[in-house]
Amino acid sequence: MAEASRWHQGGTPKHKLKYRREVEIRTTLQELLVYFIFLINLCILTFGMVNPHMYYLNKVMSSLFLDTSVPGDERTNFKSVRSITDFWKFMEGPLLEGLYWDSWYNNKRPYNLKNSSRIYYENILLGVPRVRQLKVRNNTCKVYSSFQSVMSECYDKYTFKNEDLSDFGLKRDTEWKYSTSNSNSPWHWGFIGVYGNGGYIFTLSKSKYKTKDKFIDLRLNSWITRGTRVIFIDFSLYNANVNLFCIIRLVAEFPATGGILTSWQFYSVKLLRYVSYYDYFIASCEITFCIFLIVFTTQEVKKVKEFKSAYFKSIWNWIELLLLVLCFMAICFNIYCNMQIFLSLGQLLENTEKYSDFYSLAYWHIYYNNIIAITIFFAWIKNMFLAIINDTYSEVKADYSIGRRPDFELGKMIKESYKNALEKLKLKKDQKDKDKEKKRSRDLVEQARREGFDENEIQSAEQMKKWKERLEKKYYSTETEDDYQPVTQQEFRELFLYAVELEKELHHVSLKLNRMMRKFSALQN
Repeated sequence: MAEASRWHQGGTPKHKLKYRREVEIRTTLQELLVYFIFLINLCILTFGMVNPHMYYLNKVMSSLFLDTSVPGDERTNFKSVRSITDFWKFMEGPLLEGLYWDSWYNNKRPYNLKNSSRIYYENILLGVPRVRQLKVRNNTCKVYSSFQSVMSECYDKYTFKNEDLSDFGLKRDTEWKYSTSNSNSPWHWGFIGVYGNGGYIFTLSKSKYKTKDKFIDLRLNSWITRGTRVIFIDFSLYNANVNLFCIIRLVAEFPATGGILTSWQFYSVKLLRYVSYYDYFIASCEITFCIFLIVFTTQEVKKVKEFKSAYFKSIWNWIELLLLVLCFMAICFNIYCNMQIFLSLGQLLENTEKYSDFYSLAYWHIYYNNIIAITIFFAWIKNMFLAIINDTYSEVKADYSIGRRPDFELGKMIKESYKNALEKLKLKKDQKDKDKEKKRSRDLVEQARREGFDENEIQSAEQMKKWKERLEKKYYSTETEDDYQPVTQQEFRELFLYAVELEKELHHVSLKLNRMMRKFSALQN
């Protein structure tokens, strides 16, 4: 009881309380400032890796290869291909014309092409394009007995189990023989299947006329059969003006139902990352990001050691961990992409007569961008709720509310925002509910007086209820009045024991009230 009276008389001395308030406010502002700098750094990393040229490069390339119509047939382009005939028209028309730009618009050569094609005169075709087909075997499905006299062959949908690995057709070149792939490219997820990296593969020539003859020869010898399930057309470009690679994949899927489903991928990526001064500034931001990650990881490890299993009971701590995991994943993807570019780029550019497989580099680079985007999403989620419900700052936030000065408006703004959020989420009682609760409490007091309870017992019960509510509000809510005094951890433990004793007294009064109510009911009966 002596400890309780000391608490009611003021708790911590005035000069210590003033110093503690200043330290708490300064510490909280420092932590908020550090996290805000981290967010700015993360935003620079996210938006520094993209630029408008990526959009425009994708746009002009998609317009060239997707929207260009077949000569003499304005309705047929790659998007509208629905039959094998339409597909060969596209291969021998828009694709051929789009890949080979060997002269200026006046039929003169403005510069030395060095045996390479310059698409739109600015984009160098890296290596040569590659065409790849995947097939399924005959009799991978069963024809119903009544129709076997009409149709004896049956080609099921594409699966790795149903894939045809045997030679077919002329059986003389790579396009007629199955080849396994040593590429690091991931499997392709199409509309109706997941496709591997092998298949019946051939590359195009540097000569436009040789390539056209190749297409005609394949068409006349039925390279596309009933077992064909997908054809990939892959090639890569580089634009030195904007330092961007454009990796293009055109896909034609041949479902078991017949017809053709077309899809495409255009990836404009910056694989040569550290060229200009701005690129080196981005590199410094990446180093800063790693430093922040080490600091935040150290903080979370300390919290886990301090709170142990209780740490994992808060969803916001899980968001903290998710944010750290995403950050580490982003760093790993970045290191992997840079290593692959460093090891592979020189080899891919060495032989201009071979297909340069930039698809895997672009694929992982896009995944890195996606992880960074998800990371910044959760980072801003944490920022928005930082001063309200994030357990990382709950202790600082409570002290902030307790120790704020009358002229310090930030704490008041946070408190008002929190109240509004709770009311909108129906997590806080509105004023009507509070009025009802007060009226109910008054009615109970009046009923106790009518039933003969001693006035001291009623006042004691009310006082204990107020103490209990005050204790809960102080340590389980951010709604703390200005005249409340902060206490140390030792004082809190003493207060908690005192509250337990008060709870026992309240329970004793409640038992007496129940006995009186039973007596009153018996008298009425």
